[in-house]
Amino acid sequence: YFVFEQTWVYWVVSTAHVMRKARDAYLVKEGITFRQFEVLALISIHGEETQSQLGDRMGLEAPTLAGILNRMERDGLLERVPCPKDRRRNWVRPTEKAESFWERGVACARRVRERAATGLSDDELALFKDLCRKIRSNVNGDGEATVSAGLCGETIES
Repeated sequence: YFVFEQTWVYWVVSTAHVMRKARDAYLVKEGITFRQFEVLALISIHGEETQSQLGDRMGLEAPTLAGILNRMERDGLLERVPCPKDRRRNWVRPTEKAESFWERGVACARRVRERAATGLSDDELALFKDLCRKIRSNVNGDGEATVSAGLCGETIES
């Protein structure tokens, strides 16, 4: 019979859950939500993007993303600039104030990453990344690596 708690998928998912909880606990102390940090991370990696590009990358519906961006704009973390070629589109651009939020968010993510890696060797971490890369490639089914934002916003190729 099937015991979910003994599958490697369970361990990956439950570990990711614990990592998210730890990250969110640090971020909330800094007054940052994960979604705000994610918006800043994507802009940091890809540069200015339209709202629809951000929504696609984040896997969010337009109204959900609009609420996040509205709060960030209200708090002075970003501005939305109409696209000169298509007034229906807005470019999302971080403000100077966003830089300190980004730096604090990165510091939070680094603390979580350091805690998570306690007692693991560089070789073990390299093996873990390699295994994750292979699993992601298998799931993608195309053998192609994808690029995403890492825990600290650095670019990770899968």
